[in-house]
Amino acid sequence: MSKVTSKLQVTIPKVLAEEYGIEHGSEVEWVPAGEVIRLVPPGARDMRGDRATRLEIFDRATERQRQRQGRSKPRTPRSRRWTREDLYDGRGSAR
Repeated sequence: MSKVTSKLQVTIPKVLAEEYGIEHGSEVEWVPAGEVIRLVPPGARDMRGDRATRLEIFDRATERQRQRQGRSKPRTPRSRRWTREDLYDGRGSAR
Protein backbone atom coordinates (compact mmCIF):
# COMPACT_ATOMS: atom_id res chain seq x y z
CA MET A 1 0.00 0.00 0.00
CA SER A 2 1.28 3.48 -0.82
CA LYS A 3 0.94 6.63 1.22
CA VAL A 4 0.13 10.04 -0.19
CA THR A 5 2.82 12.61 0.68
CA SER A 6 2.22 16.17 1.83
CA LYS A 7 2.71 17.20 -1.82
CA LEU A 8 -0.06 14.74 -2.85
CA GLN A 9 2.46 12.42 -4.52
CA VAL A 10 2.14 8.63 -4.57
CA THR A 11 4.85 5.98 -5.00
CA ILE A 12 4.01 3.16 -7.39
CA PRO A 13 5.17 -0.21 -6.01
CA LYS A 14 8.22 -1.49 -7.92
CA VAL A 15 6.58 -4.81 -8.84
CA LEU A 16 3.65 -3.01 -10.50
CA ALA A 17 5.87 -0.42 -12.19
CA GLU A 18 7.98 -3.19 -13.75
CA GLU A 19 4.94 -5.23 -14.78
CA TYR A 20 3.30 -2.30 -16.56
CA GLY A 21 6.43 -0.68 -18.00
CA ILE A 22 6.34 2.44 -15.84
CA GLU A 23 9.82 3.97 -15.58
CA HIS A 24 11.37 7.16 -14.23
CA GLY A 25 9.90 10.02 -16.25
CA SER A 26 6.94 8.02 -17.59
CA GLU A 27 3.69 9.90 -17.86
CA VAL A 28 0.68 8.09 -16.43
CA GLU A 29 -2.96 9.06 -16.59
CA TRP A 30 -5.28 9.22 -13.55
CA VAL A 31 -8.84 8.41 -14.59
CA PRO A 32 -11.91 8.64 -12.33
CA ALA A 33 -13.85 5.36 -12.49
CA GLY A 34 -16.86 5.56 -10.21
CA GLU A 35 -15.73 5.28 -6.61
CA VAL A 36 -12.13 4.40 -7.56
CA ILE A 37 -9.31 5.97 -9.55
CA ARG A 38 -7.58 4.10 -12.38
CA LEU A 39 -3.90 4.61 -13.06
CA VAL A 40 -3.37 4.15 -16.80
CA PRO A 41 0.24 3.29 -17.70
CA PRO A 42 2.03 4.60 -20.80
CA GLY A 43 0.84 3.00 -24.04
CA ALA A 44 -2.41 1.74 -22.54
CA ARG A 45 -4.19 4.99 -23.39
CA ASP A 46 -4.34 3.97 -27.06
CA MET A 47 -6.32 0.84 -26.12
CA ARG A 48 -9.43 2.87 -25.32
CA GLY A 49 -10.29 3.18 -28.98
CA ASP A 50 -13.45 4.58 -30.47
CA ARG A 51 -16.97 3.99 -29.23
CA ALA A 52 -17.49 0.82 -31.25
CA THR A 53 -14.28 -0.72 -29.89
CA ARG A 54 -15.20 0.13 -26.31
CA LEU A 55 -18.68 -1.38 -26.79
CA GLU A 56 -17.14 -4.56 -28.21
CA ILE A 57 -14.80 -4.85 -25.21
CA PHE A 58 -17.73 -4.24 -22.86
CA ASP A 59 -19.84 -6.89 -24.60
CA ARG A 60 -17.05 -9.47 -24.34
CA ALA A 61 -16.58 -8.70 -20.64
CA THR A 62 -20.33 -8.97 -20.06
CA GLU A 63 -20.42 -12.36 -21.81
CA ARG A 64 -17.51 -13.63 -19.69
CA GLN A 65 -19.36 -12.52 -16.57
CA ARG A 66 -22.52 -14.34 -17.68
CA GLN A 67 -20.50 -17.51 -18.29
CA ARG A 68 -18.89 -17.27 -14.84
CA GLN A 69 -22.28 -16.81 -13.20
CA GLY A 70 -23.69 -19.77 -15.13
CA ARG A 71 -20.91 -22.05 -13.86
CA SER A 72 -21.32 -21.26 -10.20
CA LYS A 73 -23.76 -23.33 -8.20
CA PRO A 74 -26.44 -21.34 -6.41
CA ARG A 75 -26.35 -21.81 -2.64
CA THR A 76 -29.28 -23.62 -1.18
CA PRO A 77 -30.39 -23.54 2.43
CA ARG A 78 -29.56 -27.27 2.68
CA SER A 79 -25.90 -26.70 1.82
CA ARG A 80 -25.46 -24.33 4.76
CA ARG A 81 -27.89 -26.13 7.09
CA TRP A 82 -29.70 -22.96 8.16
CA THR A 83 -32.14 -20.51 6.66
CA ARG A 84 -32.50 -16.80 6.98
CA GLU A 85 -35.60 -17.36 9.09
CA ASP A 86 -33.47 -19.33 11.59
CA LEU A 87 -31.56 -16.12 12.29
CA TYR A 88 -34.56 -13.99 13.17
CA ASP A 89 -37.56 -14.27 15.41
CA GLY A 90 -40.98 -13.08 14.21
CA ARG A 91 -40.26 -9.40 15.02
CA GLY A 92 -37.34 -9.03 12.60
CA SER A 93 -34.60 -8.77 15.23
CA ALA A 94 -31.69 -11.16 15.64
CA ARG A 95 -32.07 -13.87 18.30
